[in-house]
Amino acid sequence: MFSVDSVNNESWMNNNMAPWDKSNRHVQWNNYIYNEVIPYIKSETSPDTPVFISGASFGALHSMNLFLKRPDLINGVIAMSGVYDLTYYSNGYMDDNVYFNSPQHYMPNLSDHHILENIRRSNHMHILTGSGSYEDPRAGGEFAKTLYDKGIPYDFDNWGENYKHDWPTWRDMLPNIFSTRF
Repeated sequence: MFSVDSVNNESWMNNNMAPWDKSNRHVQWNNYIYNEVIPYIKSETSPDTPVFISGASFGALHSMNLFLKRPDLINGVIAMSGVYDLTYYSNGYMDDNVYFNSPQHYMPNLSDHHILENIRRSNHMHILTGSGSYEDPRAGGEFAKTLYDKGIPYDFDNWGENYKHDWPTWRDMLPNIFSTRF
């Protein structure tokens, strides 16, 4: 297992940066994952090692986005407690970088057959949420509908009101998915 931190404090959560700079930094981070992290994982394990990514909260958006854009490199995703509309974090700012990194925006319009078929072939597209404090199960449900409309198989699981938007929830969710779905 490999763990990579985000650059949220150097992008969307940095209130001292201009919106364009934030979106540009986000794209740089994506490229770092694709061009450095994944090759490193393969070099440390095996070229045949499947890569699954996971994230919670803002990390759910990141992990889902990374998978959807490069299903040729990433074999599946576990997204916990996510909002898949990047404008939620960009305070409404929209440019091409935001649009093409906001799954709720670009997925309805994605028509590249090759990418869609690679996404559809994954048996590991897991969207998890709770409905307790600070959770937004509506966001996961809306995104699941977008996937359904594209004919993309996924698991959407709402764990209920006892699961709030916090680390104890995600510490329960992740091992459960590994033990029941992998």
